[in-house]
Amino acid sequence: MLFEVWAPNAAQVTLQWAGDRADDPPVPMEPDPDRDGWWRTDTPAHDGDRYGFRLDDGPPLPDPRACRLPDGPGGPAAVVDHARFAWRHPWPGRPLPGAVLYELHIGTFTPEGTFHAAATHLHHLSTLGITHISLMPVCPFPGRHGWGYDGIAPWAVHEPYGGPTGLKRFVDSAHGHGLGVILDVVHNHLGPSGNHLPAFGPYFTDTHHTPWGAAVNLDAPGSDEVRAYLIGSALSWLRHYRLDGLRLDAIHALHDTRARHDARALHDTRALHDTHAQPTPQPPHETHPSHQTHPHTHTPDAPQPLHFLAELSAAVDTLSSHLQRPLFLIAESDLNDPRTTAPRATGGHGLHAQWNDDLHHALHTVLTGESQGYYADFARAPLAALAKTLTGGFFHDGTHSSFRGRAHGAPLDLRVTPPYRLLAYAQTHDQIGNRALGDRLTATLSPGLLACAAALILCSPFTPMLFMGEEWGARTPWQYFTDHTDPELAEAVREGRRREFASHDWDGTSADWPDPQARATRNRSVLNWAEPAAEPHASLLTWHRTLLTLRHTLPALTDLDPANTDVTYDERARWLLMRRGPVRVAVNLARHTAATIPVRTPNTPAPELRPLAAWPEGCVPGNPGDNDAVRLPPESAVVLEEVP
Repeated sequence: MLFEVWAPNAAQVTLQWAGDRADDPPVPMEPDPDRDGWWRTDTPAHDGDRYGFRLDDGPPLPDPRACRLPDGPGGPAAVVDHARFAWRHPWPGRPLPGAVLYELHIGTFTPEGTFHAAATHLHHLSTLGITHISLMPVCPFPGRHGWGYDGIAPWAVHEPYGGPTGLKRFVDSAHGHGLGVILDVVHNHLGPSGNHLPAFGPYFTDTHHTPWGAAVNLDAPGSDEVRAYLIGSALSWLRHYRLDGLRLDAIHALHDTRARHDARALHDTRALHDTHAQPTPQPPHETHPSHQTHPHTHTPDAPQPLHFLAELSAAVDTLSSHLQRPLFLIAESDLNDPRTTAPRATGGHGLHAQWNDDLHHALHTVLTGESQGYYADFARAPLAALAKTLTGGFFHDGTHSSFRGRAHGAPLDLRVTPPYRLLAYAQTHDQIGNRALGDRLTATLSPGLLACAAALILCSPFTPMLFMGEEWGARTPWQYFTDHTDPELAEAVREGRRREFASHDWDGTSADWPDPQARATRNRSVLNWAEPAAEPHASLLTWHRTLLTLRHTLPALTDLDPANTDVTYDERARWLLMRRGPVRVAVNLARHTAATIPVRTPNTPAPELRPLAAWPEGCVPGNPGDNDAVRLPPESAVVLEEVP
């Protein structure tokens, strides 16, 4: 079995056995004659064998490309033979157009916090109308419980969740229910506890900095191998775990100055199209079963180097062609940059979709009236902001952002970038968990307003996403929790959280702050699966199922032509009407007053409309004035369709 590792500064490297093979003699590794800085050895090994690499006279360290760390961060790696897993369900994949995503955290989806326990609720998701589960990070991190964004081994799976086999069984079960699976991966930083990468090579650089410390090295000396390391990790998830896509965390923190984009190409709309450059399919590069590297080559006469994200998307598109199933990358970005999803041929990164926080912020401001922090720009005219994002995607498209103190973003042409490439959501792990108490919208909103939010998100022209439990209006919070075993790091996290709350004008006392290290903080965040059977949760669940049924059956709700979506609203009366071709989605957000909402399209005959869904149940809107308008009670919503 081939073992190999990149350690350019080491004078000698030794394969050191551990666990049941701890008494076996170490195996000296030889420099790879074809790759500078690489060491290799071919020696017998089997699935589960534990090992590490000794650099010079140092202690054994875990393999940077370990697929399993059975003893957690910092412990020895274990060989994983991916070919041993027997997949039960053939999977052709599910593409992103027409998808409905469900963000899920394995550690709090169930009290057990395991892949196995989460799989018992897959029927709930498939009958709800979900198409893809979006898993939050599952790479190893300190302790048992945590969000997962401080992972330290981007090729491995957190052992308390169930390890590599547990993830494969979960994905296989999801496929059996017709559900695709997306994984959240963190390329912009790695957690500090148990992170031994700096001992192996220049994986990090002081040239750039992130909120989490030194940046991952994407453009300094040694960055070729670091880029290949991350790309190889991404391809391994998609190939060996049969995932459908990856969500890339905070791509705005991926600092790469090697590429210089020609932004002028992005203004030539004739060059933009709804395709991504598909490189000629190549067979995947295979090494021994516990490792996979991505061949990192450069064409000497290339006109310019690719940005890391473009290089990653090209590799994923190549793998998609080879596997003959759709694969996609979804970016989290606060840049409002059309280049994120623009084709590589036009100077874009070629990613397939991105989160759209502007839509979330506009909707959140409409629903809650909050105006602090980044909500301030949206609070000036919240329904106008919501209308702009529902029809144009970005709110900040070169406009001034008071939160940033400067202009922000660039225009996004939805005729060029199809609406499905933007994700729409009312709640996410970030927008809930980064609040002081981790409170969901259910903490302050009525079921009626939650129903209005669901109607707008699930009937929007964008790809909708729900956060786990949102479908029944879960009242459990989702708070920030950690399980650091290093006392100094644990206290630093506590203190950092306190400072963050204080800077946000938190008006509670220090006793109200959830201690991230307290087991109770994690336990409070676990979903209560008894809620869906009780009111108002049962009615909200039925409402979400009804809306998702409409989304999957009405072609107008997945129409890619942005010209077929328009919005009218009344800021003072607090009503909004969204037209999706022949479908009308009307919401009255006022707390106490009914609303008369015009439904006639200007310069067209008044249509005859039939209700398809209404909240509250049995709410049939009046149609005074010869079908010119509908009348809705306070905090209500209705979906109507023109009668042919």
